[in-house]
Amino acid sequence: MTESIAEISKNQKIIFNNEFIDKIIVDIEAANNLEIKSSLKGLHAADIAELLEFLSTDQRTYLLNQLDSSDYTDVLAELDDSIIDQTVNLLQHEKVAKSISDMETDDAVGLIESLEPDTQKKILDKVSAEDREIFNESLNYPEDTAGRRMQKEIVSMPSFWTVGQAIDYLRDEEELPEDFFELFIVNPSNKPLGSVSVSKVLRSNRKIRLSDITIESPIFIPADMDQEEAAMTFEKYSLVSAGVVDKNGRLIGRLTADDIMWVLQEEAEEDILRMGGVIETEMNQGIIKSTRKRFIWLFLNLLTAILASIVISFFDASIEKMVALAVLMPIVASMGGNAGTQTLTLTVRALATKGLVQNNRRKIFSKEISISILNSIIFAIITAVAAQLWFQDFYLSIIVGSAMIVNILSAGFFGFLIPYGLNYFRVDPAIASSVFVTTITDVVGFLSFLGLASIFLF
Repeated sequence: MTESIAEISKNQKIIFNNEFIDKIIVDIEAANNLEIKSSLKGLHAADIAELLEFLSTDQRTYLLNQLDSSDYTDVLAELDDSIIDQTVNLLQHEKVAKSISDMETDDAVGLIESLEPDTQKKILDKVSAEDREIFNESLNYPEDTAGRRMQKEIVSMPSFWTVGQAIDYLRDEEELPEDFFELFIVNPSNKPLGSVSVSKVLRSNRKIRLSDITIESPIFIPADMDQEEAAMTFEKYSLVSAGVVDKNGRLIGRLTADDIMWVLQEEAEEDILRMGGVIETEMNQGIIKSTRKRFIWLFLNLLTAILASIVISFFDASIEKMVALAVLMPIVASMGGNAGTQTLTLTVRALATKGLVQNNRRKIFSKEISISILNSIIFAIITAVAAQLWFQDFYLSIIVGSAMIVNILSAGFFGFLIPYGLNYFRVDPAIASSVFVTTITDVVGFLSFLGLASIFLF
């Protein structure tokens, strides 16, 4: 593979160009297996999984079947959630089941949970009873919790072992995780007493007991903790790895930094997409299904737009008498909308990162209101001066400036209050906040501007 076909950036990320993708498709259609294997040679499993997103379902199936068993397993583990179900459905379920059994549990559970229930059952029926029990244990935890994301493969030892015993065990034991960063020290009930890093074990004398070098107060993650909260715990304490415990305090798995990176990316993308009323899986869904999912969001926007139009209709006589009102009206509304979006974005972010809690609620609210007051005064002066220069009407200038103050202040108030209120009632503020905030700023903007104009100009 040459750089003219698949370019390699400075950070070694493969960037597929049209020439490379077209060649792969041509080779698949021609069943040119030697060329396919030559093109894929040297590619990381994550890059092959990314390449599959550019192919049709049948093309993906064909390409996957050309991979050897280890690459097949690695690529399945890297598949994007949005294409997993339709891809796995066309693969041999026995082969998929074997690959799932060879994966680390977090990768296997991630793949299984992305399948439709029927496919999920067919795959699980073909794995061993032992593996099925392990997977079901993780799947029994609620979605988006640490229990779903954890790896079951851990290395635990009793505290009375010496460093020499620990090293000998690590060298001789075959059933160990492929990568691990710490040893968990547990009591006979498998409750963690602490942990010790592998590097510390390697630097210590063989005769030293593990209890003498154990960190007795490490951070352990409850299995039912929300994955986003677990990610923030990793960030707060600069963790690379952390043990996961069940409700009885027993060690049942671990989370690692790569799991947390995935969680952070997933949560960020989910919030952005929800604020737009779409979901990631739409990229690979049919037109009818995607249209139906977006309909509700757009219909809600239509209702709010009608509400704003009704407010305008109350003042149609005033607008007919003075064209300047129609010219200046969108300025007041749009400034309120933008100001509301700024406060809304910061509030949703603070709620998502647990930065907005009971203790600092008033402080953050006061800050946002103070910013809104300053901005409203500044932009009231700017728009009033602009209106005076434009229409040479002093009273109109005062009215547009006053409406600007009212609307930007309301934008700050509701930009904070709406997402906070939705979160209080356990409604995701990223989904619904923007519609309500935009509607309120439009209505308040039109109402304040046209209402003041009707009172003082006519």
